Amino acid sequence: MHPMSVAIHATALTATAVTPRQVAANGPIRVAVIGATGYVGGELVRWLAGHPAVVIVGLVGRDRDEEPIGRSRPHLARIDLRVDAALPETDAVFVALPHGQAAALVPDLAAAGRAVIDLGADFRLHDPADYPRWYHFVHPAPELLARSIYGLPELHRAQLAAAGDHVGPIVAAPGCYATAAILALAPLARAGLLGDVVVDGKSGVSGAGREPRPDLTFGEVNENVTAYALGGHRHTAEMEQELAVVSRLGGHGAPEPITFVPHLVPMTRGILATCHVRPGRPVEQAELDELYRAAYADEPFVSVVDEPPATKHVLASNEARVYVKWQPRSGRIVVLAALDNLAKGAASQAVQAFNVLYGLDERTGLAALPVAP
Repeated sequence: MHPMSVAIHATALTATAVTPRQVAANGPIRVAVIGATGYVGGELVRWLAGHPAVVIVGLVGRDRDEEPIGRSRPHLARIDLRVDAALPETDAVFVALPHGQAAALVPDLAAAGRAVIDLGADFRLHDPADYPRWYHFVHPAPELLARSIYGLPELHRAQLAAAGDHVGPIVAAPGCYATAAILALAPLARAGLLGDVVVDGKSGVSGAGREPRPDLTFGEVNENVTAYALGGHRHTAEMEQELAVVSRLGGHGAPEPITFVPHLVPMTRGILATCHVRPGRPVEQAELDELYRAAYADEPFVSVVDEPPATKHVLASNEARVYVKWQPRSGRIVVLAALDNLAKGAASQAVQAFNVLYGLDERTGLAALPVAP
């Protein structure tokens, strides 16, 4: 993977004292996407193109020179936008780059007063020591980690809203597996019910990105299911970090370490997380039903369902569906969460966080229903 090289116009680095809420009040909000030609970048363009409060002023891609977006992302050909190597002046920047690349760009963007929504991992973890451990690089701007906001609105809506009154906020959009597992387990963490936890995650191949790899060719993936990252998947760090926060807010100690095993399945997009939890005390189904009902009753994009959800139920939407079941014979709680890894697990969730940051209705631009079949 070659490092992303982005030329930033001098005007884009002119300091400004305008906050996101002030920008939104005068609208429209000028946005740019760095990494626009990847799977997540293309999804960002798709969602932002239909956002009524937004105008896309720039798309940035490696080694691009005024290239129509339809050349690299044919499904977006109807959108009259071009991909360049330079970033124009803008109010907000969505960064969709592999881990380790955004960390070099974001400090200058934030210092210039731009709101940054990073869809990579570079600002998700608050402890700088976690980056060498999980991502094998030393973070170049550790001082920014403490003020970056983990952009899961269901947990951090208040922090996102408060950041809208500050210049140059940094929002770290969650990872796809982490989103599914955290939404599945947060009600249990809040109630102090997380004992031993095993998360079995299954994802479509788009989660691996668009770069060609021999193990992702049709002949390797078709009619095949494989487990990977058994030594420790990087999203485990997010799961443990965020569930510890929820647990402490509920008056409980940090949960036990999570065992997370991801699997690649022969489909394009979607995640199903099956979480097996041995609680620290006996529970009943009625208690679990009430915990999850209370947690998500007012959430616009999370539904607690009565039957196990499937990835097709949420395809191409910002929806997540959660199902919880007590198994008295084994003494375990089983929680399922289904979402689209490119949407609620990435691009549309980033737009949801952006909406909260700018003081917009959280559902703005995200009303699309799931696609079937």
